[in-house]
Amino acid sequence: YLSRHGQSEYNRLGKIGGDSDLTAHGEAYAKALGEWVDAKVSLAADGSPVPCRLWTSSLLRTRRTARHISTPVVSYTTSDGAHLDWVQMRPKAFRNLDELYAGLCDGMTYEEIADNYPDEAEARGADKFQYRYPRGESYTDLIARLEPLAHELERSREPVVIVAHQAIHRVLFAYFMGMPREECIHVSIPLNTVIKITPTSNGCEEERTVVLQHPKGELLDPASH
Repeated sequence: YLSRHGQSEYNRLGKIGGDSDLTAHGEAYAKALGEWVDAKVSLAADGSPVPCRLWTSSLLRTRRTARHISTPVVSYTTSDGAHLDWVQMRPKAFRNLDELYAGLCDGMTYEEIADNYPDEAEARGADKFQYRYPRGESYTDLIARLEPLAHELERSREPVVIVAHQAIHRVLFAYFMGMPREECIHVSIPLNTVIKITPTSNGCEEERTVVLQHPKGELLDPASH
């Protein structure tokens, strides 16, 4: 389950990167996400608990978004008949899941980048996938640092909810859906939405759920990596 953080103050201002807190709307999404995960992920159809994992990045906006997801201790029976206790959705933060680092451009709007670093803006526009921010990262760098986590996800037997960032989820989505890696930059990862990726015999299937409707007339996320 892939979810971006709720709308952040930097989202609202059109700035990239940073470590800003949630807006009021972002907090509303955090609460709605907690209710949705508790009902749709943590419980089976018969109401019995399903052992699950919760991963976030190390940044404030993802940890704040995930904090309303319940973390009770549940008892369950394994497939071989063993009875175990499990801390449901115990949050685990990974720096590997932090957003693409924009280096010298961190905290700027795209208009400010174009004004202050016109050559960088042109280079990014020419090849967004290969482009690396000055003293920052590129999508190819993200792929390298996400590879160990992608393999860990493949080995996981429990559902995993990942609250992270747009570029992170673009890379993970493209990987599990079998897309050419350079196509990840075109994947739509909107705010307020959970993307469920389910392995099948023919690859993976996706299912998208809008957990909280966008306010009418408001652009939640003018900035995009």
